[in-house]
Amino acid sequence: MQASLAVIGFILGVAAWLQLGGWPWLGGAVLMLANWPFTLFVIMPTDKRLMAIEPVSAGPDSRALIVAWGKLHAGRSLLGGLATVVFVWAALRSTP
Repeated sequence: MQASLAVIGFILGVAAWLQLGGWPWLGGAVLMLANWPFTLFVIMPTDKRLMAIEPVSAGPDSRALIVAWGKLHAGRSLLGGLATVVFVWAALRSTP
């Protein structure tokens, strides 16, 4: 669901940019879509390492990996938050 919402946000941001002009609309759209490569190239390797750990062999190393995984997901949340801030700023600039 999150991926489809990112695509919808990107499409709507680009549509607003085409209709209203102003780079913040395009910037917000790109930030929305930036979650995809961030997930694929940054988070997924950590996911794969975590999934490879057998539950009986979990220990301090796997706990550290889970903590790192949580921080990476915070980075995804930050991208979405930044996109929201940029979209709000663009909307405020477009208001007559």
